[in-house]
Order: sequence, then structure tokens, then C-alpha cells
Amino acid sequence: MGFQFFDHTADVGIKAWGKTLEEAFENSALAVFEIMTDTSKIEPKVSVDIEVDGYDLENLLYRWIESLLFYYDTELLIFGRFQVKIDGLKLKAKAFGERFDETKHERRTVVKAMTYHEMSIKTNGNVEITFVVDI
Repeated sequence: MGFQFFDHTADVGIKAWGKTLEEAFENSALAVFEIMTDTSKIEPKVSVDIEVDGYDLENLLYRWIESLLFYYDTELLIFGRFQVKIDGLKLKAKAFGERFDETKHERRTVVKAMTYHEMSIKTNGNVEITFVVDI
């Protein structure tokens, strides 16, 4: 897996990584949905196109995760696979998943929002992203 969780008071901390910025953003999104359910049981029945701009990489990450959470909040869509392309401070992505189904998907903790708390994006060959989500 390209992510791990760390303890944080009343919230969940995530460290995600990848060989590229795109892969690290994909793993960041996967980690968020892993908090909510077992992502290995999510089938790619629907895809959603997402485009966001940021004023820096941290803002781009924030808007990316918030866009995904919007689909959960409004349509109960959960995602288990992502294809991300980043050009400068513009992100274009496809998120693949399905509607949450209590008979199929384990109900874990709902992620309410993305935060800037403890957020960092480090690029030293590989990319490591750290951030905290509000639960």
C-alpha cells in the first residue's frame, strides 16, 4: 500500500507516498476512502471526472480530497481507484467506484472534511504527503 495512518487527537493523520506526484495524490485519496470502508471491495461501476486548480500544491491536494468527499456527501459514492494527471497546479482525474451499499461495504468512520493541519508535500525522488482529515 502507498499509505499509512498515524494517531492524531480526534482526527486521522495520513502519510501517503508514490514515485510521482500523481501516484502520491492517488494514494492520498485511497487512504481517505480506506478510513470509511474496505476499498478492496469497491467495484469500479461508475467513474467521475474531476478537475481542480490550486494556488500551490497543498491547496491542490486540499481541493482534490474535498472534491471526492463532495461525491460521498451528495451521492454516497465511494472510490477505490484513481487516475490523476497534474500539470503545474491543475489536476485532472478520474475516480472509479460505486454507491455505498451497507450489505456489501463495511461501515467505518466517515471523513467529514480535509484539513490543512500538519499538511506537507515532500519531493526527494519519491513524493511523500502528510495531512490530517476531520472525522
